[in-house]
Amino acid sequence: MSNKIYAQEWLELAKHNLQGAEILFAADHFTDVIGCEIQQAIEKALKSLFALRNFKILKTHNLTELFTNQKDLKLGEEELSLLECATQYYLEDRYPNPRYSLPPRDEIEKSLVFARDLLLRICTIIDRA
Repeated sequence: MSNKIYAQEWLELAKHNLQGAEILFAADHFTDVIGCEIQQAIEKALKSLFALRNFKILKTHNLTELFTNQKDLKLGEEELSLLECATQYYLEDRYPNPRYSLPPRDEIEKSLVFARDLLLRICTIIDRA
């Protein structure tokens, strides 16, 4: 049995993060901050699929792990690569260290387009449930 209301609550939070990312991108804000918003939008959207099916929602920020443990959404190789890339935006390693650098703006733009498309696809899955 599906739980559309709970799924829609998760999806609404995802939309907030996505809209924040879009506003920040349009304002030419720092790409690391935009990346965090993108990662959170995707994470919450994926978790909405767990909510829809009344599955335990995994306590992880790893988008690939979330994707692997759901059954409703299919992604191609390029999309899986974008999912891995977006996971990196929210790692603890994002704090200043010798390996830290801001994500390139073109990469952020691709991730933003991917996140927007992913949310639309997940909205369709939830609407049809």
